[in-house]
Amino acid sequence: MLARVRNWFDPREVHETGQTPDYRFSLANERTFLAWIRTGLAMIGGGLVVAQFLPPMTVPHMTRILGVALILLGVGCALRAVDHWIRCEIAMRNNRPLPPSRFPAVLAIVVALGSLALLVEVFIDLYRAR
Repeated sequence: MLARVRNWFDPREVHETGQTPDYRFSLANERTFLAWIRTGLAMIGGGLVVAQFLPPMTVPHMTRILGVALILLGVGCALRAVDHWIRCEIAMRNNRPLPPSRFPAVLAIVVALGSLALLVEVFIDLYRAR
């Protein structure tokens, strides 16, 4: 694990393993990395907006909880992006199958749960407005 984290900052070791893959695959891997980074940045920005600019919700501290959750999810996306990029690059260079990832499913579940929490908040607010 520590060696992989070291590769995040110094990928020379990765480029010395196996054979150089077709550049199109390496560039596709990099585009996927950048897409995950954009997703992480969007979540961090969204978390800041939720935590700082939304009015207080019916459930106490809900805006702060959702804002912090989005920021942490964005951090997770960024860390996952670099780790997955390295693992895919190593797999391609060694002519092995690409590593599987559970992160997209986890991300989808967390986003769905956050959406449900907001939906509950909207219904509570509507019920109290009557």
